[in-house]
Amino acid sequence: MIDAINTLFRDSFGASPTLITRAPGRVNLIGEHTDYNDGFVLPCAISKQTMVAVRPRDDGMVNIIAGDLNSASTSFDLGVPILTDAAAPWSNYVRGMASLLQAEGLEFPGVDMAIHGDMPQGAGLSSSAALENASGLAFAALAGQPDFDRTRLAQVGQRTEHEFAGCKCGIMDQLVSARAEAGSALLIDCRSLEVTPVAIPDDIAILIVHSGISRGLVDGEYNARRAQCEAAAAHYGVAALRDLATLPAQGSLNAVAWRRARHVVTENARTLGAAEALQANDLASLGQLMAASHSSMRDDFEITTPAIDWLVAILANAIGDAGGARMTGGGFGGAVVALVAKGRLDAAIDAVRQHYRTPDGHPAEIMVEQPKAGASLIL
Repeated sequence: MIDAINTLFRDSFGASPTLITRAPGRVNLIGEHTDYNDGFVLPCAISKQTMVAVRPRDDGMVNIIAGDLNSASTSFDLGVPILTDAAAPWSNYVRGMASLLQAEGLEFPGVDMAIHGDMPQGAGLSSSAALENASGLAFAALAGQPDFDRTRLAQVGQRTEHEFAGCKCGIMDQLVSARAEAGSALLIDCRSLEVTPVAIPDDIAILIVHSGISRGLVDGEYNARRAQCEAAAAHYGVAALRDLATLPAQGSLNAVAWRRARHVVTENARTLGAAEALQANDLASLGQLMAASHSSMRDDFEITTPAIDWLVAILANAIGDAGGARMTGGGFGGAVVALVAKGRLDAAIDAVRQHYRTPDGHPAEIMVEQPKAGASLIL
């Protein structure tokens, strides 16, 4: 990828970049839709990543070329209010980071920027957070702050999602992409932003299978779930659903909001339990928690699809008590994650290849991962 982004930059701008950054995608092992409820999540960074190559300019312009999008290009001026671009929505993540970092007091010049990555689109592995962190770190480095606080970087990325992409996401994606540690998942307290590394035992593989159903989170469903959770928290008189150790009786709360709350309250407990099971290398308990998580996403939060449910069932049957499987990501498509003993990995992959096809009839994309480190400068 380094050779590819250097070539893209030289071909586009006629010179070599002065700086290259990278930021990984992520897979969430358990803890779905709990982050914006101030709860707990257990993601890890993966090898799929986005790289950003830059060279400073002296005219205040930011010129961007996106190698992953057939060399689509766009430009904007740092000297005027930065607006979203409906014609190049992919660039809004970069625009947001530039605008909000300037508002944070960082001063950086104009930039020529090339973007290149190997993130599968629509898989729910957080290509947007990777782009936010990689581009934001590049801007910070050009402002003389290559060690810019990674939690602060993630918070700017979250605001970018809210203000420039229209998705009221939690902090999980940006924070794990920014702060991940190689070899470990991160147990994140999404209220305090405290992170606790949880080592992934060497005999456990992380298996990710893209369903072939591209998911989108800004079509209203994600934001609707968030509003339902906030309504439930207000009904029970708490700041966030994280504050409920157990779910009270439904009372006058409408049935849909109550089910949303039930998912969040039980998912927080499952996430903490999964971190303990992972530390103990207790794959049977981990598998039970992942199965319960998927059932809750399907029945209480209503964010899975029949194809996703089938894919999870295939994996769970092949893995047995040597791990577990669940949908990962915001829902309505995307990927399934399995934690599986390496001795059962081939059987799980074979089962997917034999019994699952994407909606367009193709074999599913299969990734075997190990936890990687967060955002960094590589040149």
